[in-house]
Amino acid sequence: MPQDPTATCDVAVIGGGVIGLSIAWRAAQRGCSVRLYERGELGGGASRVAAGMLAPVTEADPGERALLELGLRSARMWPSFAAELAETAACDLSLRRCGALVVARDDDEARALERELALRLAMGLDVERLLPTAARKREPALTPSVRLALAVASDQAVDPRAMVVALAEASRRAGVALYTHANVERISCERAKIRGLQLAGGEIVAARAVVIASGAWTGALDGLPEAARFALRPVKGQIMRLRDPAGPGLLERIVRFDGGYLVPRGDGRYVLGATMEERGFDTSVTAGGLYELLRDAGEVVPGIHELIVEETAAGLRPATPDNAPVLGRSDALEGLHWATGHHRNGILLAPVTAELVAAELDGREAVPASFAARRLEKVAA
Repeated sequence: MPQDPTATCDVAVIGGGVIGLSIAWRAAQRGCSVRLYERGELGGGASRVAAGMLAPVTEADPGERALLELGLRSARMWPSFAAELAETAACDLSLRRCGALVVARDDDEARALERELALRLAMGLDVERLLPTAARKREPALTPSVRLALAVASDQAVDPRAMVVALAEASRRAGVALYTHANVERISCERAKIRGLQLAGGEIVAARAVVIASGAWTGALDGLPEAARFALRPVKGQIMRLRDPAGPGLLERIVRFDGGYLVPRGDGRYVLGATMEERGFDTSVTAGGLYELLRDAGEVVPGIHELIVEETAAGLRPATPDNAPVLGRSDALEGLHWATGHHRNGILLAPVTAELVAAELDGREAVPASFAARRLEKVAA
């Protein structure tokens, strides 16, 4: 990274969710002086309501092969990433290599699941077809009326809230300065080059590089030239957090079904989610959204109706026009780096995103073309 004696810091990161924190930590480990600015509490946005599934296989779409490969790469990184983070921060991330079952409730869903199985096998993914009796043997809480299931042994899960705590501590220990309730109002640039950022109170922070990891709120940043802007929309997701007063045991694996999923934490807590709603920046929790989640999940795992509701919440996933993340350096503005648009896969992609963006902060070309900003930025050829 070029030297600038007038800079307040080497790297200013905008956004204190798992993506921004992961990048700040990795950049500091590489010797950069890093400041991170979060408009609210650390991890208070999409990270707080995420279920924490690390599921590239069950999320696979044959039309998104590059995203699948990126997800598989990040999933392979997760065990060592979690171990390093837990050791550095002296925190338990609760990474669970639990596997997942995708279940069909009726004949129509079973036929659709057969097609999903064929697609995944054609992509070379490790998926097992289970008849109802075999599925219920693995997860006895499943309803007897389940028609078919797919087993994915490689799926994992992590608690994103524990991850935020660990990343914040690891970042502090690496020397990152973390600023909360610090709203970045404007990007400062001159002659197509980053100069830093301006906070809502007027403070100017000079930086050699700025990383935008502000998720669905990215569009609110002022000061970016038109060529560096691209469409980013919020996709609302409502979730419920449930607890079994009897403790763990209802489910061991993630259970996915048409309309949602149940993610066990391993201690009697479960996350039930999530709706997919195109409603702008609305984060209200609705009776209809929660009813549909409980109805669909109860048809698969009837025992959830005995669980205690601990929390309901809604968050906003950041989605690009092609539903793939935007990573790495901007072609439109020197010194600007992107880390946004992760949609449903922010937790899964945190390790690989941090690695790729940190490498490009070092001046290396690391981001695959499918995720580079140039595909969306309005830069003249």
